[in-house]
Amino acid sequence: MSDTARTQRFAETPIQKTALIVGIVFLLVGIAGFIPGLTHSAEHLHGAGAGSEAQLLGLFQVSVLHNFVHLAFAVAGIAVAARARASRLYLIIGGLAYLVVWLYGLIAVGNEQLNFLPVNDADNWLHLGLGIGMVLLGIFVSRDPRVPGNGGRAARA
Repeated sequence: MSDTARTQRFAETPIQKTALIVGIVFLLVGIAGFIPGLTHSAEHLHGAGAGSEAQLLGLFQVSVLHNFVHLAFAVAGIAVAARARASRLYLIIGGLAYLVVWLYGLIAVGNEQLNFLPVNDADNWLHLGLGIGMVLLGIFVSRDPRVPGNGGRAARA
């Protein structure tokens, strides 16, 4: 059986493993946003909006909506780890989505009517880093389990 006819297994390639790891990190962050102790002022966790005083690790402003966004990204990342192409798209499109959230945060911080997610300055820096990091991972991590870091292109002899 040729390599192209072979069935791909769950999280077999580097790009699939990367999507799985990113998904697991989002899962941990989404759950942590509900845990008192990890989330300071968890008793002030609101459904949405800038009025939520809860802060994950005492730094990142969170709400129920914000935590559910993390959990949705987690489910997506874990699910797409079954296919290399889907994993790459998850990382690139997810990264672009986080760059949009970063841009939103630049205008939303300090504007309580607009800040429904909610975000603060620490969130903005994190979203910028996540966006850039996910896009770069999506572009540069290989889908060929035999050739690390070639962006999925076949190795030349």
